[in-house]
Amino acid sequence: MAEFYPTLTIIFIMDLEKIIEERKSWLGWKNIAPLREAIEKLPDIEDVEVELGDWIRVSSSDMTKEDLRTIEDAAKMMKPWRKGPFDLFGIRIDSEWKSFMKYDLLRPYLDLEGKSVADVGCNNGYYMFRMLEFSPASILGVDPSPLFFTQFELINRYIRSDRLRYEMLGIEHMPGFADMFDTLFCLGVLYHRSDPIAALKSLKRSLKRGGELILDSFVIDGDESVCLVPESTYSKISNVHFVPTVTALENWCKKAGFERFEVLEIVKTDSTEQRKTEWIDGESLEDFLDPKNPELTVEGYPAPKRVYIRAYRK
Repeated sequence: MAEFYPTLTIIFIMDLEKIIEERKSWLGWKNIAPLREAIEKLPDIEDVEVELGDWIRVSSSDMTKEDLRTIEDAAKMMKPWRKGPFDLFGIRIDSEWKSFMKYDLLRPYLDLEGKSVADVGCNNGYYMFRMLEFSPASILGVDPSPLFFTQFELINRYIRSDRLRYEMLGIEHMPGFADMFDTLFCLGVLYHRSDPIAALKSLKRSLKRGGELILDSFVIDGDESVCLVPESTYSKISNVHFVPTVTALENWCKKAGFERFEVLEIVKTDSTEQRKTEWIDGESLEDFLDPKNPELTVEGYPAPKRVYIRAYRK
């Protein structure tokens, strides 16, 4: 672990290693254990080609029908696939989100060559794989989901990048990576935190001084520093605590110790980006909006809109 995180103090390494070791037991949960067994049975394919485009593609001429069936069965066991898409040897995992739309939006703002990068709330690592094109020194993915961790392991079994590491941790653990990262991504996570300023402070602590945070959040329109507090759910999501205006988000960032707040893009979520596919077996955006007025959620709140921002640690 110390080799991948050379700037960590011994105390932080020990603390994080204890948590990481404890969380390995999550892989034995009854809904996850069969997926881990499927991972163990995956075929080893040596001669592979990787294309890190909108569809992350892995191909090989060294495949049998049995190999393909084993990989496809494993992938289907790992539903829902929220982020993607992926193409594994012709098996097209058409995820709920066309994640390349967000990545392509952010790509012109990225400068990651030789940098230490982290993606907090990384899901199955789609953005991490895409960021390899910039040749960063390393990318740490952080997400507490054993399902998403297992999806990542399926993909990286064949991409085989030694620049990537994935830990089943959360925002609250980021101070353990004190002063480590040049660039930190936190995409679609902040509104799930009941104390967004504390979450931003945790993110800031893991950045080097002058390091950048790239973040997206649901937002509502307005110039005042206010936020929507959903009564129960927002767009059928139960753990959305606050939906701020851009001004409120900027103030949160300032209170957390960030400066040079920059709005990159503001984009309304639509069905070209998020929709049902056979790889999720559940509801998606069309079910979350008022069928009579798509400008509103089913709860009557403004329909999802996201702001993408960049800010820097003082």
